[in-house]
Amino acid sequence: MNMLPAVLTGGTVGAGLALLVRELLRPQPALGPALARSVPAALTMPEPDLDREEVWGRWLLARLERVPGVRIPTTNLALLGQGPGAFMLKKTALAGAGLLCPVIVSIPWILAGVSLPFYVPAAVGLLIAVLLFITPDLAVRDQAKRAREEFAHALSAYLDLVALKRAADAGPAEALEKAAAVGTGWPFLYLQGALHRARLEKIPPYEALTQLAHEYDLPVLDDVADIMRGSATDGAAVYKALRARTAALNTELLADQAAEANTASEKMTAPGALLAVLVMLLLAFPAVIRMVTV
Repeated sequence: MNMLPAVLTGGTVGAGLALLVRELLRPQPALGPALARSVPAALTMPEPDLDREEVWGRWLLARLERVPGVRIPTTNLALLGQGPGAFMLKKTALAGAGLLCPVIVSIPWILAGVSLPFYVPAAVGLLIAVLLFITPDLAVRDQAKRAREEFAHALSAYLDLVALKRAADAGPAEALEKAAAVGTGWPFLYLQGALHRARLEKIPPYEALTQLAHEYDLPVLDDVADIMRGSATDGAAVYKALRARTAALNTELLADQAAEANTASEKMTAPGALLAVLVMLLLAFPAVIRMVTV
C-alpha cells in the first residue's frame, strides 16, 4: 500500500490545524511597541543592529512565549553572552528537524512498497522533536555551570589582588578598580564594566557588584560586596576578611573538583569492568572452541 498520499495529507491537515491554533491564540498587541510607533522618528533612539538569526528568533519568541512549556533561561543566556532570539530559533529548528526525521526515513520504505502504520512515524517524530527541543536548555545549563565555576576561580585571584591593594592603603573603590584592571579574561571584563558603571552612576562600587551578582546569578560575588561595605571603617579587618574568604573559596573549589573527579572515576568503573570481561572472553574463546569441537 502506498502511504505517500496519506503522509502528505496528514502533513497538510497538521499544518492547517497549527495555523488555526495560532490564529485562535494570537496575543493582544503590546502597549510598549504601540507607544513606540507613535513617537516621532527624530525622538527615538536607534536600536542596536541584530543579526538575522536573532531577529528571526525574536519573531518566533513573540509568538511562542505564551505556549505552555516554552521557557527561556535569560540569566544563563546573559551570562554566556547569547541572545534569546538565537536560542529560541535553535530550539525550534531542532524540534522541526526531529519532527521530519521519521517521515524522511520512512519515505524509502514507502517507495519500496513496505506499508507502515501512519501513527508510527508521527509518534516517533513527536518524541524526537520534544527531546531535541529541550536539548539546548540542558546545554545552556551545563555551559552556565562551567562559566560560574570559571568565574569563581577568577574571583579567588581577584580577592587576593583586592586584599593586597587594600593592605597598601588604597581606598575601597581604588582597590576594586585596580585589581579588576589587572585581568583580561571575561570575568575581569565583567567586573571592570560593573565598576565603571558605578563610577558613572555615582554609586558605591559594592552596590554595582551586588547588581552584577543578581543579574548573572553569581552568589560568590555577594560575599565580596558584603565585605567591602565595611571597608570604610576598618581596613585591617577587611584585609583579614578578604584573605579568609579567599581561603574558604579555594577550599570550596578544591572540594568541588575532588567530587567531580570522583564522579568521573565512578562513571569509568562500568566501562572498565566490561572491557575486562570482554578481554577474558576473547582469551578463553579459542580454548572453549577447541574443547567443544574435539
